[in-house]
Amino acid sequence: MSEFQKSSEMPVSAEQLFDWHCRPGAFERLTPPWESVDLISTDGVADGSLARLRMKVGPVHRTWVARHSDIEPGRQFVDTQISGPFSKWVHTHSMQPNSAGASLLTDYVEYSPPLGFFGRLVAGRFVRRQLERTFAYRHEVTVKDLAFHTAHLESSPMKIAVGGSTGLVGSALVPFLTTGGHEVLTLARANSRSRGTADSSSVDWNPAEGTIDAASLEGCDAVIHLGGHNIAHGRWTEGMKRLLKDSRVESTGLLARTLAGMSNPPKVFVCASAIGFYGDRGDEVMTEASPPGPRFISELCQAWEDATAPAADAGIRVVNLRIGVVLSPKGGALKKMLLPFKLGAGGVVGSGKQPWSWIALDDLVRTILHCVQTESLSGPVNGTAPGVISNREFTRTLGKVLRRPTIFPMPAFVVKAAFGEMGEELMLAGTRCDSSRLVNSGFEFAYPTLEPALRHLLGR
Repeated sequence: MSEFQKSSEMPVSAEQLFDWHCRPGAFERLTPPWESVDLISTDGVADGSLARLRMKVGPVHRTWVARHSDIEPGRQFVDTQISGPFSKWVHTHSMQPNSAGASLLTDYVEYSPPLGFFGRLVAGRFVRRQLERTFAYRHEVTVKDLAFHTAHLESSPMKIAVGGSTGLVGSALVPFLTTGGHEVLTLARANSRSRGTADSSSVDWNPAEGTIDAASLEGCDAVIHLGGHNIAHGRWTEGMKRLLKDSRVESTGLLARTLAGMSNPPKVFVCASAIGFYGDRGDEVMTEASPPGPRFISELCQAWEDATAPAADAGIRVVNLRIGVVLSPKGGALKKMLLPFKLGAGGVVGSGKQPWSWIALDDLVRTILHCVQTESLSGPVNGTAPGVISNREFTRTLGKVLRRPTIFPMPAFVVKAAFGEMGEELMLAGTRCDSSRLVNSGFEFAYPTLEPALRHLLGR
């Protein structure tokens, strides 16, 4: 049998640390984005309760069932594998008081790989490395999430409705909110309800038909809308352009009109937008006061933001969050780049000079809640990290983190031939955004520069 242990100081009491681990969404927050693991069901943290996971080991999907036991409220709980990939797995989560107002989190795991001595011989080092990567990620997320929530303790727990909760950003945002003690309602079509990663109630709506259960939104403190069809899903045919526009503008307009007509409306409406608002502006620095560009993506973003007007006109504080390239190996641009880069076939796109304004997914979910809780913010806000880099610098840094060469460029004519207008506006265009307004409002980036962000997201 092997043992693994990791300890880190946390910026909250042992009781608060224990409570954070017991809230809905803790499993999702603690699961590294490079791992293929989904929570099937959980009975919560109670003696004898079970958690069922679905994980992918190579090409094989396995179910992992663990039982909670030895619970000491405010101090510890133990997860023991009932069935799963290991011959033995006993994980003790320990929370001990440390310095004033702080605590020590210790994860102690006793485990045995399958197949006995042969399994230890073949997979022992690999398993150990994976545990080191996984728990380094878990502790980093835990300490940064707790630090953020602690800094906002002056705000009482809120009731927040989230549209687009199953997308890349929404599926990270909901667990972040629930582990912070907030109540979450997710907007979902009745015939395609979210499986949900964290316990949350659903509000029926259908933007295409213009219907929404407005009564269920009464009493919400905030509404966050992240919905919209994947803009990089394929070539921008006329049909695709209509879908991209309708999925954003119609849903946003429906929400804005509904909120404006409520007897007890939310105080704030945070709606996603994108830095595509500015278009291809090269090295010109874009602030929230900069005008929109002339092409499709800019027109789309402008219509998207304009659709929030009914809510603003009704006196609701509206934030149009212009989001940059969101970095996560679970989706978006980074996911699409990982395989060719890991194979040593990565390289610059086009000239490589175009600036990339990006943001790590963990910083983005914190940015969204910051916008909800910061009354001085309204109108457009650039949601991008301060460390803007060129495509060439991004390529070089990703290759360094992955320890792979980056010698295979993708010329501009190949991008245009393969992706058409979408490739020109998303891959060859450049936007250098200024995030000063966000920073000056009191937001602190956990990952203001690229290399630490990539190392965190990829466990490198």
